[in-house]
Amino acid sequence: MLVLHGGASRPGRTMVSPAQLSVLRMVPVARRIGHAGRGRLAVLRLLNSHRGWDTTHTPVDDVAWALAELQGRLGPLPTCLVGHSLGGRAALLAGGQDDVRGVVALNPWVYPHDDADLAGRRVLIVHGTDDRVAPPGRSRAVARTLARRTDVEYVEVAGGKHAMLRHGARFERVAADFAVETLLGDPRKDGRAAR
Repeated sequence: MLVLHGGASRPGRTMVSPAQLSVLRMVPVARRIGHAGRGRLAVLRLLNSHRGWDTTHTPVDDVAWALAELQGRLGPLPTCLVGHSLGGRAALLAGGQDDVRGVVALNPWVYPHDDADLAGRRVLIVHGTDDRVAPPGRSRAVARTLARRTDVEYVEVAGGKHAMLRHGARFERVAADFAVETLLGDPRKDGRAAR
């Protein structure tokens, strides 16, 4: 499981701080996934090489680097990408990588024309209805485009805002349940449903 943070661009190539709020916001998401996986998943959080998204290097490049590092160290492993905001966009656009089996995009900051070949992957987009930073209409457009090649589930969180603080548990639970089911199968089949 690879968890991807968001974060707006800054002038120059500003480094990402582990104490940055957009990085810290993904800690409870990662914990929820780890707890739901009951010790059967490795949950790693990627710290991007720099903030934002530019024309020379994007978070998609950081995801590709991380997946190559994991494969080099551990061999090929089924992976699920879980990202928020620009991390959600990176997850969607990097989701076609060989070992990726699923993608979860939480309030993804996307352009309506974003597209990727995610055939054979499971895709979940979760978006708060009150997100004013990343308009939900854009992620709905991306979901429709992606659904031409693969199954896409779209979940709205009524009243949810961009930072996922309001109704945060709902975002975290939906992401964790989907990610665990993607990599380990339905936990309800063995009587141990994730909470």
